[in-house]
Amino acid sequence: MKQKGKAKEAFQSPWTPAPLGVVASEPSQSLREVAYEAIKHRIITCVFKPGDYINEAYVSGSIGIGRTPVHQAIDRLMQDGLLEVIPRKGIIVKPISLDEVVQITEVRRVNEPYCVRLAAERADNNDIAVLSDILHRADAWTDVRNIEQMMLLDREFHMTLARVARNAVLAAILQNLHERSLRFWFISLTVNDHQRDVQQEHRTIFDAIQRRDAAGGSAAMSEHIDSFRRNVTNYL
Repeated sequence: MKQKGKAKEAFQSPWTPAPLGVVASEPSQSLREVAYEAIKHRIITCVFKPGDYINEAYVSGSIGIGRTPVHQAIDRLMQDGLLEVIPRKGIIVKPISLDEVVQITEVRRVNEPYCVRLAAERADNNDIAVLSDILHRADAWTDVRNIEQMMLLDREFHMTLARVARNAVLAAILQNLHERSLRFWFISLTVNDHQRDVQQEHRTIFDAIQRRDAAGGSAAMSEHIDSFRRNVTNYL
């Protein structure tokens, strides 16, 4: 498949990040980690849009963190597949292509239904309460169509499922896949009713886990990923 035109030409992020302080949120969090999270958040919310060229000096100034932590963070984001180096041109936010959407969803289609199967078997009462709280908060933000918060809660829901599955290796794989998917999801929120469709799909997955229905939860996750792929493909 050929890469489609740059999404940045059709999409402007509705979210403007607040100024970021250089103080880490936790004592153990390094400036490198702060820089990594700040840059990644700007990528997945399309403040740094697909196809944008960036440089260390600009990024350092925009997030208020020195060049060395920014350089280290950029290296890590290249490994994550969110940035890439174009020879003789510089660092680019990886453009969105239909090929990448298909490849990521193919791998998610294999791994995430299995994750939900494990979660249905292994979730305790506290896990159920945490998932229920995420969905409750997501309902509120869906009602007011706050795209940033909806995206963050989508990530929290999927990462909580990975934790509940009690498999650290699987969780690490899913974190990378899901975070590479987030900017697709963020862009696709311009489609009417997609936000509520996503929330209902999450509830179907949650209901199956609550019933300890491993097969039903796995099937619901498969449909959720298929829905995601259809929606993003239609947008691109």
